[in-house]
Amino acid sequence: MAMTPQTTPSPDAPDAPRRILIIEDDADIASLIAMHLGDNGFGVQVESQGNAGLAAFKGSAFDLVVLDLMLPGVDGLTLCREMRAGNSYIPILMLTAKATELDRVLGLEMGADDYLTKPFSLPELIARVKALLRRVDALSTRQESPTPAPVIEKNGMTINVDKRLVSIEGKEISLTAREFDLLHHLASHPGHVYSRIQLLDQVWGYSYEGYEHTVNTHINRLRAKIEEDPANPAYVQTVWGVGYKFVS
Repeated sequence: MAMTPQTTPSPDAPDAPRRILIIEDDADIASLIAMHLGDNGFGVQVESQGNAGLAAFKGSAFDLVVLDLMLPGVDGLTLCREMRAGNSYIPILMLTAKATELDRVLGLEMGADDYLTKPFSLPELIARVKALLRRVDALSTRQESPTPAPVIEKNGMTINVDKRLVSIEGKEISLTAREFDLLHHLASHPGHVYSRIQLLDQVWGYSYEGYEHTVNTHINRLRAKIEEDPANPAYVQTVWGVGYKFVS
């Protein structure tokens, strides 16, 4: 099923409407998401099958994908992995009816940038979509800048901001886009303690009380990749009762 609503762009929407691909097999949910995205000035295409969604993704240009985890045929995790196999980076917001940490972690590991657990509020979905697009715009602006971003080096870790690469003692570490952004933000302000709410606002681009577990999940996954002993982290440390900091 493909649908492109005719809408009047909202003041927050870009001049040229951003195109969003929704891959969701629940027709009611897909219709609601499409309607609200359309009301916010986005161009929308909806696909209800995994194979059709992947074909649409490969056959046309989109600015963001809203992807359901549980799909008939090809599931959302497989689709996410396939989408990330290409050279271009397009943000992926994953939807899931499963609330377990394992499902969230699997989605993030496959390359999803963010996730929402059903049922979710449509204003929150719109906020997350806009936050992801703002991050892509900021990255694009930085890459076009003639002045290269500094390379951050600390205790054997090297963070190349322009190339979005992280290595420890010369060994490259594979991070998701969100894990990189989180590490970069903390490492850019060594010793500064950030609360979970502050990290949601400054790294994710939105702040919703009750979603601090999103930060916890990413911190745990990040530590598992960069720390020799995640239980005794040398880079990203917990300040109990406050939040997290990068070692100074």
